[in-house]
Amino acid sequence: MSIPPLNRILFVEDDPDIQAVGQLALELVGGFQVMPCSSGHEALRVAPTFAPDLILLDVMMPVMDGPETLRQMHALEATRTTPVIFMTAKVQRHEVEQYLALGAVNVIAKPFDPMQLASAIREIWATYHG
Repeated sequence: MSIPPLNRILFVEDDPDIQAVGQLALELVGGFQVMPCSSGHEALRVAPTFAPDLILLDVMMPVMDGPETLRQMHALEATRTTPVIFMTAKVQRHEVEQYLALGAVNVIAKPFDPMQLASAIREIWATYHG
């Protein structure tokens, strides 16, 4: 079975510095087309027209956190089946299990290595589709 191409990533991160570093890493190192969003609400507005292959989603955000954003993404026709990877500093085993139970396909720990972010995402993508 062939793995579908991964080109478009919706990157939802409220911290402007992390968002900038992550976007640069994904675009320059990974060659992805990245649509950055600073909130869950913005992501829900942008996702249907951007049509991401993957959503990279911060867990801890004000107003609407990552788990609630994921729940609402799954309620939208356009993103119902789009795989989601959570990014968080909260990566104790029980926390990761909770994120996976919510429907995330994997979790990337913060802080992340910008030079390794794209390859980590490609590995998760390949595993998810393998």
